[in-house]
Amino acid sequence: MANKNYNALKKKYLAKVDKTIAEGPYKDNWETLTDMTIPDWFMKAKFGIFIHWGLFSVPAHNNEWYSRNMYQKDMEEYSYHIKTYGPHKDFGYKDFIPMFTAKKFSAKKWVSLFKKAGARYIVPVAEHHDGFQMYDSDLSIWNSVQMGPKRDVLGELKEEAEKQGLTFCTSSHRAEHLWFMGGGKDFESDIHEPLHVGDFYWPSTKEQPDQTDIYSKPYPTQEFLDDWLIRTCELIDKYQPKILYFDWWIMHDGYKDTLKKIAAYYYNSGLKWGYNTAICYKHEAMAFGSGIVDVERGKFADVKPYYWQTDTAIAHNSWCYTTNLSYKTSHDIICYLIDVVAKNGNLLLNVGPKADGSIPDKDIEILTDIGAWLKTNGEAIYNSKVWRYCQEGPTAEVEGKFSEGNASGYTTKDFRFTAGHGCIYAIALKFPKSGKLNIKSLAFSHDSNSASFQGIITNVEILGCKSRIKYKHDAKGLHIDASGYTNDMPVVIKVHTK
Repeated sequence: MANKNYNALKKKYLAKVDKTIAEGPYKDNWETLTDMTIPDWFMKAKFGIFIHWGLFSVPAHNNEWYSRNMYQKDMEEYSYHIKTYGPHKDFGYKDFIPMFTAKKFSAKKWVSLFKKAGARYIVPVAEHHDGFQMYDSDLSIWNSVQMGPKRDVLGELKEEAEKQGLTFCTSSHRAEHLWFMGGGKDFESDIHEPLHVGDFYWPSTKEQPDQTDIYSKPYPTQEFLDDWLIRTCELIDKYQPKILYFDWWIMHDGYKDTLKKIAAYYYNSGLKWGYNTAICYKHEAMAFGSGIVDVERGKFADVKPYYWQTDTAIAHNSWCYTTNLSYKTSHDIICYLIDVVAKNGNLLLNVGPKADGSIPDKDIEILTDIGAWLKTNGEAIYNSKVWRYCQEGPTAEVEGKFSEGNASGYTTKDFRFTAGHGCIYAIALKFPKSGKLNIKSLAFSHDSNSASFQGIITNVEILGCKSRIKYKHDAKGLHIDASGYTNDMPVVIKVHTK
């Protein structure tokens, strides 16, 4: 149910939104919103941690869409739920709440691990499609403070992140809640009318949209849009995130006007706090230049002139913890980070803690590997800029969302480039066992009218390698001989120039 003062709070928030927009430079139109500037810290950070943790972590089955799929008769989760927990009318999604005790949750341990991994910012999910808020809300009782863990998860993470020097951001996936569990109305379950604003399952619109159609029905009602607006503004006010991330469904035509209000309110609020804020969005949900472009589980084939972010998970098959995770390798994730940074982007890597608040051992192992690599090679990543070329080599990258599994294995001729500290960093994605390689993009040209490299190289070193390496620079490339040196991870070659 909603807070008994919901209507009064709604009226107050809607008036505050209008006042904040009227008084600030950002209005609820794309013309002014495209005046926003991406925060400088974000473009220097390069690497952040996404966190999917909530009620879906209790069944830990298949993925974080369990709350929808358990109410869809044609989905495997439907029969699994009956077999495991009983009929939906007797045990619905809401009945996972008492099981979500989070007895092992420690914000300090989490943030310490993420810092050790080399992350510079965190983005915990504040509310997923299921509608359970992981923060203290005055608008609904269905939150982690009043139920389940009875803790302000978001608040604890914010406090600990700022204490340990990581930037706090958050995300809202509320927009999809409109229809997410509407399938429960097709049979006898715990989802049935009457449903009212503030109810956990409200509105559970029965009609399911074509998720690829931005004009598909159902359209959100004004009541739902107002609730989405004030929930988001409450989240903004209480936790003051430096970045606000939205999932894909805000691209739908029905959300656009409210989205512009949220953006104007958030950007004007940031100015009052004394810093620039930004929204991460997918697809064409916002006008280009009004936020940060985000590509889910995918990247670009070449460098982009604008700054962007990719969000992906530590596992191939789920964003949340499940009992059947298919993990990526540490090497593959590090290569992913390198490729994204070389192309003017950030990597937001998702971790899915268990329902009890512990982080799985495999996640810890992978994060520790990433942190060890960044401890040695971080100067080629953090604060870096793109070089005149972003890549060299035969392996073609597939561009677009959900394309991350399409690239073939990298070869010893595949390099990525960044620049910083007056140097060029050539990163060998697969270092040859012979220790010998040639970087053709650094071939010297005597033609002053050529666009090819004409810099003066004064020294070449391999980060983390204590031995001096031999190198030769000529018209065919930068030839490196590091015979005797081996490394199974990507290797950073630091090229000093005069």
